[in-house]
Amino acid sequence: MKKTECVAMLLAGGQGSRLGVLTKKIAKPAVPYGGKYRIIDFPLSNCTNSGIDTVGILTQYQPLALADYVGSGKPWDLDRTGGVHILPPYQNTDGAGWYKGTANAIYQNMNFIERYNPEYVLILSGDHIYKMDYSDMIKQHKETGADCTISVIEVPMEEASRFGIINCNEDGSIYEFEEKPKAPKSNLASMGIYVFNWEKLRKYLTEDEAKENSSNDFGKDVLPAMLNDGNKMFVYRFADYWKDVGTIESLWDANLDLLNPKIDLNLADPKWKIYSGTQSLPPQFIGESAEVENSLVTVGCNVYGKLDFSVLFENVTVEDGASVEYSLVMPGSVIKKGAKVRYAIIAEGTVIEENAVIGQSPESVGNIDDWGIAVIGDGLKVGKKAKVSAGKMVTGDVEEGQTI
Repeated sequence: MKKTECVAMLLAGGQGSRLGVLTKKIAKPAVPYGGKYRIIDFPLSNCTNSGIDTVGILTQYQPLALADYVGSGKPWDLDRTGGVHILPPYQNTDGAGWYKGTANAIYQNMNFIERYNPEYVLILSGDHIYKMDYSDMIKQHKETGADCTISVIEVPMEEASRFGIINCNEDGSIYEFEEKPKAPKSNLASMGIYVFNWEKLRKYLTEDEAKENSSNDFGKDVLPAMLNDGNKMFVYRFADYWKDVGTIESLWDANLDLLNPKIDLNLADPKWKIYSGTQSLPPQFIGESAEVENSLVTVGCNVYGKLDFSVLFENVTVEDGASVEYSLVMPGSVIKKGAKVRYAIIAEGTVIEENAVIGQSPESVGNIDDWGIAVIGDGLKVGKKAKVSAGKMVTGDVEEGQTI
């Protein structure tokens, strides 16, 4: 007798190297987002809201912070029934160790899946911002009689070559995969979200593991093999907000999207809550001297300076005379008197001393190709009157008066 209809396997072990200093000590899914959240809150909340109560989280890079944050899964109501389980790589009698690819990560945890003997397995990525009802995808999977269903989203045709592109018939059945094609035939990009019949997935994972030259990846190996063998594979079309926050620019964009009324990402929707493991803190305080416009200010913050088009995470202080514009200031950071932060990301626990200047607006840079978001790493100190130019990524303390 089956214990559960569907087990979700959440791939959360990536280093996120394109986020640079922001993932030096934490995995990408643990990166703060939206004032009170972490990126992993979105797939976990989607599971809860979709009625999926058994979730395996596959960790590898810097797993401690992520494991501490997820804990027993209580904030997402995943501390009962199947529950949430942290699944790091481990040494076994076959000599397996680090996860070699997305498919290998699932292969190494087939014993976990077997414990629940599911009908279906849902594969998720831990580094995307979106709200999706996975039960609708599973319902379509059943109705089409598919062996595998892949969630896709339409992207601008001029950007399609950056994605894994799927070509399908009018009925949604897939006939071709293209991995970052130079001349894409469609703009249907894979979202890295898959529903498999468990018996079928187990077969192809085992066969892929036996191949000497396989990269052990779903998109490159397992899915093409299934298609070549004539399995029934369909797309599930997703048309709502979705953002891959794999770069500094996309993380910055995704946060500022919350301030744009034209962007359809409602985190206050009572019908589809996004839960988080953040601690209980006092309300934010907005001082008499503060000027706050078009910004998101989270609990525990103390604001006495100027904010515009910015997101302040929990326990941030912006002192009198300081200004923060078009920026993200992550938990516990302090922006001191007279400091100016523009087009920047300030990581956790960082202090920007008096009259320091972080970042520049695009129009203030002579060559727009030289412009970018300035990033200050976590726990650092930027000295008084120091200056950090546009696009710089700071990995160590900046001395008083120093220009970078």
